[in-house]
Amino acid sequence: MQRELFSPTALQKAGQAIVFYTVALIFLGYGAYKFTAVEAEAIYPLTSNSPLFSWLYSVLSKQGVSNLIGVAEIALALAMLWRGHWRVRLAGSLGIAGALLSTLSFLITTPGIGLDGFIIKDAVLLGGALWAAGVAWQSGLVHPRQSGALA
Repeated sequence: MQRELFSPTALQKAGQAIVFYTVALIFLGYGAYKFTAVEAEAIYPLTSNSPLFSWLYSVLSKQGVSNLIGVAEIALALAMLWRGHWRVRLAGSLGIAGALLSTLSFLITTPGIGLDGFIIKDAVLLGGALWAAGVAWQSGLVHPRQSGALA
């Protein structure tokens, strides 16, 4: 039996793989960039006005806060990509969704911030992260002893 390259199922699987890996790779990139002084300065106005993050500056420097966020973003992306147990992928995907919700909360907590591309793309990534979480959770329900399925 020959599989069709452009069947609805093949297109759906290709789209899902692209969304899944794009969300994870973007978060890996976000995390790595947090280790630069440029990004530490760029996120300061956002994080210092946020009740979720502002308290960190009483304990860490600007670069320290940025590094901490970077470590978290990299860890969440790696968890989302984990090919082991589905619960790790679920936790990574939900963690990324939570991080994106905190980013979207900057719309409320940061004076003068508008709906720019930075925030809009995070809404799209949030959808991808929630989708990946649903797939991971479903894989655990359908095949609780198997964990090799995508997302």
